[in-house]
Parts: sequence; C-alpha cells; structure tokens
Amino acid sequence: MAKKAVATLQTGDKEKYVKVVRMVKSPKTGAYMFAEEMLPQTQADAALKK
Repeated sequence: MAKKAVATLQTGDKEKYVKVVRMVKSPKTGAYMFAEEMLPQTQADAALKK
C-alpha cells in the first residue's frame, strides 16, 4: 500500500499558516482568476482587505 505524504508548513516558531484564495480581475482579458497565497494567520485579514 502507498503511504500518504503529509506536508506541514510549521517551521518551529509554532505559527499557524492559512491558505488565502482571492478572486482578482485580469487586466489583459478582464476575466476573473483566483490568486492563492499561504500566509501566517495574523496577516490573513490584512491580505483579504487589499
């Protein structure tokens, strides 16, 4: 059986990370696309207000 590889984003400072997905409009085509970022939990609210 295959083993599952689990990636963790913890470095040792015990800071929690969250995945932030925003919908942004492309300047070239005008279509919407999704921008994904991995940010510390403390900066997630500020990133969503951009």
